[in-house]
Amino acid sequence: MNSHDLLETVERRRQSTLQSLDPATQVSLGQYFTPHAAATLIASMPTLPMSGSLKILDPGAGTGSLAASMVARILAESPELHVHLVALEIDEQVAVHLRQTMADLEATVAGTSLVLTTEVLVDDFVDPHGQLDDDFDLVIMNPPYAKLPAASRHRAAMAQLGVQTPNIYAAFLARATLMLKQGGQVVAITPRSFTNGVYFEPFRQFFLDRMAIDHIHVFDSRSTVFSDTGVLQENIIFNAVRGGFVDQVELTASIGHEDEVRLKSVAYGDIVRPTDARNFIRIPVGDEDDAIVAMMLDLPTTLHDLGVTVSTGRVVDFRSRENLIPGVTAGFPMVYPANIKHGLVEHPKDNAKPQWFNFVEESDHKWLVPSGTYVLIKRFSSKEEHRRIVAGIWSNTSNPDCPVAFDNKLNYIHCSGEGLDAELAAGLSIWLNSGPVDKYFRTFSGHTQVNATDLREMRYPTAAELRYLGYGHNGELPSQEAIDQSVMSILGWKEVAA
Repeated sequence: MNSHDLLETVERRRQSTLQSLDPATQVSLGQYFTPHAAATLIASMPTLPMSGSLKILDPGAGTGSLAASMVARILAESPELHVHLVALEIDEQVAVHLRQTMADLEATVAGTSLVLTTEVLVDDFVDPHGQLDDDFDLVIMNPPYAKLPAASRHRAAMAQLGVQTPNIYAAFLARATLMLKQGGQVVAITPRSFTNGVYFEPFRQFFLDRMAIDHIHVFDSRSTVFSDTGVLQENIIFNAVRGGFVDQVELTASIGHEDEVRLKSVAYGDIVRPTDARNFIRIPVGDEDDAIVAMMLDLPTTLHDLGVTVSTGRVVDFRSRENLIPGVTAGFPMVYPANIKHGLVEHPKDNAKPQWFNFVEESDHKWLVPSGTYVLIKRFSSKEEHRRIVAGIWSNTSNPDCPVAFDNKLNYIHCSGEGLDAELAAGLSIWLNSGPVDKYFRTFSGHTQVNATDLREMRYPTAAELRYLGYGHNGELPSQEAIDQSVMSILGWKEVAA
């Protein structure tokens, strides 16, 4: 069997195994096996030695697609190596197919100068039973994705190693980091969510203290990587070196895993900024991204400097069913993300959501905020929206004495719990809805969630500049072109495409 036939065989095995999986088990174990084209792209990223030995670990190996692509590349580029490949899989039913792939790999290299030995282990990688060494040269992985409850044994296992991991894919990365030799590499395809935000901050500290990222690949489309599994996830592929020093990081991008790749090289300090206490991992792939990042970081203020702050809406609708009664047409306004339209908050809105919040008991007043003018920001943007940050203004002009309830899927900007002055609110709304801000946000946040922490960490124009932006603004947004021209003009920036 040659390499081409090998990879086609393994891809057919992946597809047939996926079809045989119990859906509930597939979800619980995160069994979204790596398609052939994605596996080939992942396997292309590590640096290979030309001679000597290479000890490889593939945790969560599935049917062995990633291992097969890695061996095919080694056979083509470094055929003098002695390779020992350890493939670990938690599901014994899947491991049956994984062993078939390992046998195919050994048969493919038989008679060549490449020496390959393989080993299949059935175990839990995050909380293993002592079957694994910690002297690997390379870890290749497509880990499962699932939040880890605070009381889970996986969180406890990671805590014993000195790292907090809110998602199991981060636990895989942390465990892999500790199993590498100095100079060893990990290449992985994961969600991009770990690159920013407060939840992954301890993990980023742990990972970046030990690993230096030297290559990142991003996808323009969320739907292409695991298209046959129905996963819509903002994924990146990255390669990192244990204990290494990296001066330049290679950034590549493509629409999907089979499309033309765009390439640029940037300084490591532009990816992980030495002055960033939160260790955000920024990915300025576009040609204009470097300029946008530089301009944004040079802005003079934060929300704190402006005398305002951002909080998350207080009402979680499924926990407040008694307060939110469909068909009721009076009470306190209840505002959802869907109420935001063209920079205004349309209320009441004719949709499936109850538009009024009513007290069941006296303590329910704690879910309301005082009457006032607030800037609302959707915490999640839909795939149909062009911008990641979608903001609008809640104004108290129609009912100046009535408190309001904001849904938990909204962030809201306020001044010490009270409303903002109208011009500052309007200026903030225009600023947040601008193309330059959207471009900047995408360099450090690849997912559709906009966290309050992200908004706090961003830089802003002065209060005077924001009020000037908002002067005479009646709430409804002008065209995107007009917004961007106003923002660029007031700050004296050169034109940056939205």
